[in-house]
Amino acid sequence: LWITRIEAASLEHGLKYPAFISNLLKSQVELNRKVLADLAIYEPKTFKSLAALAQRRRQEGFLAALGDGKEPEGIFSRIVHHH
Repeated sequence: LWITRIEAASLEHGLKYPAFISNLLKSQVELNRKVLADLAIYEPKTFKSLAALAQRRRQEGFLAALGDGKEPEGIFSRIVHHH
């Protein structure tokens, strides 16, 4: 039931469930499915913000895959670049 609710809410914001969940994880958002389902029902504005975050992360991932060699804005890496 939780997954069904999350999927319905994420589709409203243009993301399929797998993309929504994986991009939240890539953004280090560690909310379980119960909490996400509750947010979808009782806090739709908060859920919308999470969907926007997942969407931005997804877009940044596409840009990074194209390879300009730069870290996406707002993403911190442990990789140290020596110049």
